[in-house]
Amino acid sequence: MSFLRRRKVTDSSKSPNSEPNIEKEDDKKNQYKSPQRYSYSSKKWSCWDSCCWFIGFLCSMWWFLLFLYNAMPDSIPQYVTEAITGPLPDPPGVKLRNEGLTVNHPVVFVPGIVTGGLELWEGRQCAEGLVGKRMWGGSFGEFYKRPLCWLEHISLDNETGLDPPGIRIRPVSGLVAADYFAAGYFVWAVLIANLAHIGYEEKTMYMASYDWRLAFQNTEVRDQSLSRIKSNIELMVATNGGKKVVVIPHSMGVQYFLHFMKWVEAPAPMGGGGGSGWCAKHIKAVVNIAAPFLGAPKSVALHFSIEARDIAVARAFAPGFLDKDVLGLQTFQHLMRMFRTWDATRSMIPKGGETIWGGLDWSPEGGSFNYNAKKLKKNSTHSTGNNANSYSCDMKGVNYGRIISFGKDVAEAPSSKIERVDFRDFVKGDKLGNLSNCDVWLEYHEMGNGDIKAVVDYKVYTAGSILDLLHFVAPKWMERGDAHFSYGIADNLDDPKYEHHKYWSNPLETKLPNAPDLEIYSMYGVGIPTERAYVYKLTTSTDCYIPFQIDTSAEGGSEDSCLKGGVFSVDGDETVPVISAGFMCAKGWRGKTRFNPSGIRTYIREYNHAPPANLLEGRGTQSGGHVDILGNFALIEDVIRVAAGATGEDLGGDRVYSDIFKWSERINLKL
Repeated sequence: MSFLRRRKVTDSSKSPNSEPNIEKEDDKKNQYKSPQRYSYSSKKWSCWDSCCWFIGFLCSMWWFLLFLYNAMPDSIPQYVTEAITGPLPDPPGVKLRNEGLTVNHPVVFVPGIVTGGLELWEGRQCAEGLVGKRMWGGSFGEFYKRPLCWLEHISLDNETGLDPPGIRIRPVSGLVAADYFAAGYFVWAVLIANLAHIGYEEKTMYMASYDWRLAFQNTEVRDQSLSRIKSNIELMVATNGGKKVVVIPHSMGVQYFLHFMKWVEAPAPMGGGGGSGWCAKHIKAVVNIAAPFLGAPKSVALHFSIEARDIAVARAFAPGFLDKDVLGLQTFQHLMRMFRTWDATRSMIPKGGETIWGGLDWSPEGGSFNYNAKKLKKNSTHSTGNNANSYSCDMKGVNYGRIISFGKDVAEAPSSKIERVDFRDFVKGDKLGNLSNCDVWLEYHEMGNGDIKAVVDYKVYTAGSILDLLHFVAPKWMERGDAHFSYGIADNLDDPKYEHHKYWSNPLETKLPNAPDLEIYSMYGVGIPTERAYVYKLTTSTDCYIPFQIDTSAEGGSEDSCLKGGVFSVDGDETVPVISAGFMCAKGWRGKTRFNPSGIRTYIREYNHAPPANLLEGRGTQSGGHVDILGNFALIEDVIRVAAGATGEDLGGDRVYSDIFKWSERINLKL
């Protein structure tokens, strides 16, 4: 048949390459035998494989444990915790309910910076499908999915400090606005739950949410947030039998509410038109938690180099990694640009200059302190008692007045031996080199090498020269901020210029309201190393770089030194030093002063930090941390008692662990 063909026999004599062909066929057969076994056995295990395996293992274990946690009955985690730590104490709300306390004064919460949720109501094309969803808070899912789009929307306009064209992001309303910052990370939730135990509910609790990115007065201009707070407080007083509200601000919310108390009594259109008796009529007490009344040095580092202690340590651990493109982003540059569009962050720059924070040769905290001192100090005697067995930080030779020093030797040298060249008279020269590859514009890109050298040659910056420094390196940004915030000390509070809203959040440039029955509390944590001053260095010149960086190689001479990783620490709550949280209630407002003409009573309540004993305790019930203190049982009990009608004297007056009274006496402020 035609389709059958006889195979021709090949003559070996005519095929000299036949043996090599056979060898090639054998090689092909061997090649296809167990290819997987061959390839895997010959492949080396790389560092990248190890990292991927480790990350995958962690993620798998996390999801597995999360599944078990959600699948098991609620009583099992509690049983395991009690088996290890012993019986858990009753929550403060349950304890006080058993004592007979019930709902009394309505409560108003004022959240601080970054803890309040923000949601999208209009966006660019890249944010399609996100209208009505959170852009800040919650899961932060959109940040991971589309980081550049998220950065574009969460930033404000560089010229106006308001929304960029085509973008509208607004604060979330209701108690859910700031009960949790992210899943499992509480902010106000624990306090709200404990208030509910004694009968509080949504009609007697109000979350005064606002866009914490905006300058305080701009929250009224854009969203009428101040008017909403005024209306809600008036409604709560009217619907609760005329009982005044207890206001509980936290962190930057403290400064925001100081601004509100001036705004609400000031005449329209700049103010709310409530009249001079509005606060006396509507507010029983202001319970300030973790209050940065006088700012925080940490904000200086964030504005200057977008760093703080933790970020600097991460940079040192992985040199250059965060400075380079990460997932296509010039990370630090994008963060700095975003941070500098948030005008409200400028409220945290230290206030009071060298009078409060110290100068080249002195600081109010000079000496030594113990982080975990247990003995209380009585307000009447201001006596000091330290626990010799507790961890201490040696302050000898430390000058916290030098907030920024270029070099450890400069930070420690006598001022007479420091040769400085004044940068303020320097004429700015050419811009930095090639900026064509920069993803984002910063004002540092407008500076030349000579400008940068001038900053370094000044060597030491105190609270009196920090503002000049920021004006030099970021003039446009500071010019916009100068319209909304001030950082000085008023010579004459009756001067009409202090009627402008830019002074209202600075307690050293404004008076408290005429409300002699009002009480003001400052409740804050102590016993945690808190950033107070920094050692800086000049970074290596590269395109699009931030020229200054915390020098993490700068260390103290001993294990108990206050200098660690380029950061000088002092007593505080990890974010706000004691001097900022406590000075106004210890001295500035204590009794009748020019800042407190009606003699509003002030109280200091400090909470000594105790970390959780084990992981099962979560963030602990005795924490003094800046945010974690909102879960501190002792603080919650004090807050509930005030809301239920107690006065400061009922709580026992001041409770002080730190040297706040001693440090306050060293500050020479005209009262």
